[in-house]
Amino acid sequence: MDIQANPEVADSVVAAGIRTNVHDRGRGFPVVLVHGSGPGVSAWANWRTVIPGLASSRRVIAPDMLGFGFTDRPDGATYTMDAWLKHLTGLLDALDLAQVDLVGNSFGGALSLAFSIRYPERVRRLVLMGSAGVEFALTPALDAVWGYEPSFENMRRVMDHFAYDRNLVTDELAKLRYEASILPGFQESFSAMFPAPRQRWVTSLASREDDIRALPHETLLVHGRDDKVIPLSNSLTLAQWIERSQLHVFGRCGHWTQIEHAQRFVQLVGNFLAEADVQTAGR
Repeated sequence: MDIQANPEVADSVVAAGIRTNVHDRGRGFPVVLVHGSGPGVSAWANWRTVIPGLASSRRVIAPDMLGFGFTDRPDGATYTMDAWLKHLTGLLDALDLAQVDLVGNSFGGALSLAFSIRYPERVRRLVLMGSAGVEFALTPALDAVWGYEPSFENMRRVMDHFAYDRNLVTDELAKLRYEASILPGFQESFSAMFPAPRQRWVTSLASREDDIRALPHETLLVHGRDDKVIPLSNSLTLAQWIERSQLHVFGRCGHWTQIEHAQRFVQLVGNFLAEADVQTAGR
């Protein structure tokens, strides 16, 4: 893979002492997109289909989180909730952003939820898509995703878990993601994050029910009805616990809401965040 010509590589920002790869597009109130935890993932791989649409009306910031993508992997780095929250806080500080909207996908949803609990004043609105962050029984699909060992065939099998429409998972896409997963340092950090037995990592990403119930933020929950990786029941639970929440379920959709229904996702999230723009302007 030619990193120089790779669209996954963007701007470089030092966040919490870590050189961080960040896509920064558009103008307006900032929204930070926090990616999931699939093998070979990057912010661009996760959000490429929706960044242009969202950036037409706001500033979109999509970082590669610690241990993922083209962000540096410091020697001795630990991959824990505290480490990821410190990295995300450092990014906001480096960009001089006092408050942002947060959109978190899967693992990124768990981070966004925990960040909103720990730093409520720094979040305006919250979007959780196919989110972890509550206790659930580890699914076979998530066990396979976190247990990935590099090969084209394994990547193809893992990616088949993500989409409802298998036509989205082409050999070309699987080859790109496989090649990304074997770049120097990628698999080493990934395999260090979620070693078996993996139910404990579901628990480590979960926030306390009382803390979730106390969230003051307007929250949009988005889930694919046919998600095999993170069960729809997660978002149903979050909808019960978060007082100011709404839930949108996409039928004929797996774990890739932002890819399988990109245009609808942009419209849904854009409208939700635009409501806050109007409220902010009216103060």
